[in-house]
Amino acid sequence: MAAPAPEADVPAALWARPVDGGVTRPFDPPPDRYGAGHRGVDLAGAPGSAVLAAGDGVVVFAGMVAGRPVVSVDHAGGLRTTYEPVDAVVGAGQPVARGTVLGTLAAGHAGCPVEACLHWGLRRGEDYVDPLSLLEPPAVRLLPMY
Repeated sequence: MAAPAPEADVPAALWARPVDGGVTRPFDPPPDRYGAGHRGVDLAGAPGSAVLAAGDGVVVFAGMVAGRPVVSVDHAGGLRTTYEPVDAVVGAGQPVARGTVLGTLAAGHAGCPVEACLHWGLRRGEDYVDPLSLLEPPAVRLLPMY
């Protein structure tokens, strides 16, 4: 099943990677809403390194989920990004700009092949979307002049 992409009205220039590391596990959407899959991407990092907000928004959650520290940020257009495991320095209700430090990367993400990995997720409403699609430049098509 192909995952939905952010709508064309979401400019790539408004988004940035939350950490600099490479992808250690790509987005792998489940075949259905409740199926197994990987609903985000894992990015390599170092324990204690800063995790940055990928875009402007408002923190809607910073706390523990199933024993892991998570931060969630709501953005315009019905988008929500999630970051884990992150020891938060922000709290719910706090506005953030792209590049704002949300917290520090904690070690211990299951399946991470390096010291620490950030699981970065993105939803549009209830649909999971590949967060790396936020970073892709928009397609430009040149038309001939007549």
